Order: sequence, then C-alpha cells, then structure tokens
Amino acid sequence: MSDKQKWEYATIPLLIHATKQILDQWGDDGWELVTVIPGPDGNAPVAYLKRPKSE
Repeated sequence: MSDKQKWEYATIPLLIHATKQILDQWGDDGWELVTVIPGPDGNAPVAYLKRPKSE
C-alpha cells in the first residue's frame, strides 16, 4: 500500500457571468481550483481543478 496522495483532475470552461457559481458548485463537490488560463479562443477562461482520488 502506498502512502502517496493520488489526485484526479478536471478542466472546465468558465462563463464570465457565472464564474463564482460554477466554482462554488465544483468546490462543494470537493474540487480545489488550481489555476485559470485563457481558453483556446481567447475569450472563455478555462479552470483547472483537482481533488484527492478516492481509492
């Protein structure tokens, strides 16, 4: 058995008018925001999230 923490990751597009609500919802599900970067089209930002992987 390994004592290393394992993580799972998600990337989600953020709607500018609902950013807080989107992040709050994911946070309630146990996800932690790692970073936000501009999306491929330069408009909608993309959030990268992580949470501990359940074994």
